[in-house]
Amino acid sequence: MDYGFIIGGEKLFSAAGEFFPVVDPATGEPFARVAKAGPADVDRAVKTAREALEDRRWSIISPLERGRILNRTGELIRNNADELAGLMSKENGMTLNTALYVEIPLAVDTFSYYSGLAARTGGETVPFAVDGAPPDYLALTIKEPVGVAAQITPWNFPLLMPAWKIAPALAAGCPVVLKPSSETPLTALRLAEICLEAGVPEGMVNVLTGPGGTVGRALVTHPGVSKITFTGETETGRSILRDAAGDIKRVTLELGGKSPNIIFEDADLEAAVSGALFGIFLNQGQVCQAGSRIFVQESIYDAFIEAFIARAGALTVGPGSDMMSDLGPLINQSQLTKVQNYIAAGKTQGARLLTGGGRPALTAPYEKGFFIEPTVFGAVDPEMSIAREEIFGPVAAVLPFSSEEELIRMANGTIYGLAGAVWTRDIKRAFRVARAVRSGTIWINTYQLLSPTAPFGGYKQSGLGRELGSQGLEAYLETKTVIVDLNESPVSYF
Repeated sequence: MDYGFIIGGEKLFSAAGEFFPVVDPATGEPFARVAKAGPADVDRAVKTAREALEDRRWSIISPLERGRILNRTGELIRNNADELAGLMSKENGMTLNTALYVEIPLAVDTFSYYSGLAARTGGETVPFAVDGAPPDYLALTIKEPVGVAAQITPWNFPLLMPAWKIAPALAAGCPVVLKPSSETPLTALRLAEICLEAGVPEGMVNVLTGPGGTVGRALVTHPGVSKITFTGETETGRSILRDAAGDIKRVTLELGGKSPNIIFEDADLEAAVSGALFGIFLNQGQVCQAGSRIFVQESIYDAFIEAFIARAGALTVGPGSDMMSDLGPLINQSQLTKVQNYIAAGKTQGARLLTGGGRPALTAPYEKGFFIEPTVFGAVDPEMSIAREEIFGPVAAVLPFSSEEELIRMANGTIYGLAGAVWTRDIKRAFRVARAVRSGTIWINTYQLLSPTAPFGGYKQSGLGRELGSQGLEAYLETKTVIVDLNESPVSYF
């Protein structure tokens, strides 16, 4: 089946007439073709979005009604949950359980949350004083949309990542041009249709499909784009910053991670094991905040390892469409090869493979799918590549530590700073360590818990700016200061 992209509410095909395949990672076989956009299509999409901004087709709608439309978008996502879950499983490999009970509810909540903020984008009155001048001045701020937003999203959460970007942009009044990953374009296209069905005006949500090297870069460098938001690899984020510098575009980046999951000896061991499993194996480990470095205090290291590898080894690997599957396939052959290379490097560098590491034996039509077993390494040194580099797969490195000081040094010994967790019954230690770890999100006695109300983003090379929460809305707004002279007589300063 052939799919076009969406510009101004219309389904269009590329000006060059090109397509690219969408592959089912469970079978390794293509099942759809999608229009491959080029520079001319990018220019058309940006101009369409700018027309929507300038003719005020969205801003003339009352803030309360805009909020209702955003909330209706979330409800339509909920009403179409089975269709969306099946689509995500088909193009991403995600298990239906993850789609239905993690990704879709969070996407619904995101639109619901920003529907409530759509009417709260106003400014404030501020004190204004000039030394020696009469006091009758009024100063106030006005919040205005920053402009057309180019939004580039990854393949690991094909519904949630666009929702995180589209909802606050619309709440702020910004039209968007979304470029989803070429691995998972179909869910984003369906989301755009849902936005239109909910009442979002044509031209406010546009979706372009195609390779990042051409479509993404053309968006980033287009003079009609004022705001760029990107979720993906750190190296790509660096490239976007360089390209955006020419026009001083506003940029938000959510990049890679190598998050520490810290388990102290007084932790609830059963809860910590469950949290560590969810932290690293959710979505086959293809999660930017995955708890891939598991630090365990020496006194409970052996007990943790025994329980953790028993639970990891019992997880079922299979097609995401099977409700009995705990882990589905990786996204593509390239990612599978990357993960296999890291597993090989772990062995070569002296880490001890405790469980997994191989390809599961599956029957047709899944024998050619991009599956890998959940993998756990022990005896890991902090300098090994599996402990330092983002693998983006179901590979856990378990490292022992003795003291809190040693732990903090190892936890912070990375270029990343996206997330982390602390497991302990000592609340003072929990907060002490949470403050010491240089990460944008720290969980205490839980992992992977997210809400649209709480800002999300990274320290160091894990990103720039924040998504979600009120900060996520502010990222799409400019602040204008207005100063009014209320003095009875004109004031002369010369």
